Amino acid sequence: MKRLLSYLAVYALSLALFIAPAHAEKLKVVASFSILGDMVQQVTGDLAEITTIVGPDADAHVYTPNVDDARAVTNANIIFVNGLGFETWSKTLIETSGTKAKVFVATQGITPLKVDGEVDPHAWNALTNGVIYVRNIAKAMAGADPKNAKTYEANASTYIAKLEKLHKHTVAELNALPKDNRIVVTAHDAFGYLASAYQLKFLAPVGIDTEAEPSAKELAELIDQLKREKVAALFVENITSPALVKQISKETGLKIGGRLFSDALSVKGGPATSYLAMFEHNLSVILKALTVQS
Repeated sequence: MKRLLSYLAVYALSLALFIAPAHAEKLKVVASFSILGDMVQQVTGDLAEITTIVGPDADAHVYTPNVDDARAVTNANIIFVNGLGFETWSKTLIETSGTKAKVFVATQGITPLKVDGEVDPHAWNALTNGVIYVRNIAKAMAGADPKNAKTYEANASTYIAKLEKLHKHTVAELNALPKDNRIVVTAHDAFGYLASAYQLKFLAPVGIDTEAEPSAKELAELIDQLKREKVAALFVENITSPALVKQISKETGLKIGGRLFSDALSVKGGPATSYLAMFEHNLSVILKALTVQS
């Protein structure tokens, strides 16, 4: 009798396991590039499976999607893009993939800056805009996955508090610098939003798109300008060749003050493996260069 009861108990347990509903699969979320992918990860935590198209230390301006990217987009539930003309390849990738995923533009609600008449897509380089990105992501995730809406909102609130704290710290640090010592040079024009938010001036031999190449005349004019103005330092970037910056350094005598992360995070083990870490690194490098010149 005891053996029969034991068999019945095992059978009942097996039956319960068989008919129990399987755990729902995580939402498949695609982000267009590494900085945006990190923001999405901060909001979703472990509730979603995040795939980033353009990874760390890679240039989204010139990226060419591959078969794995197309597969990820096809299978996605949600896709986040930066918008503002940043991912010139994304529309074709999404349309040809046949995906049924909802596509969200993370910069919705941000007032874009213009550089030489073109919209500057690098809106994440102001932390105040970063807050808007996060709110947009949380709203999109809550709409797509209502049962976890409170978790997304809570994660976003925690993350936004960190961004706002760093923003206040950045303002305080940069406000302490002399007003006439705020000019730096980068490889391409990716820091317009940072300049606007924190009263800095960035000059660059290349425009907002890294595919552009300055003419000999444009480069000569920039070098003449740098010789006339009080420039604190030159910076190379993680996504562009340092050749132009090295040439400018040689012709002006300005020292290269370090490497900034503009359009992509660093690979694992680097100084900018998250959006917050990227901003903290860039601020530290810029402050060091400007302080030395004070």
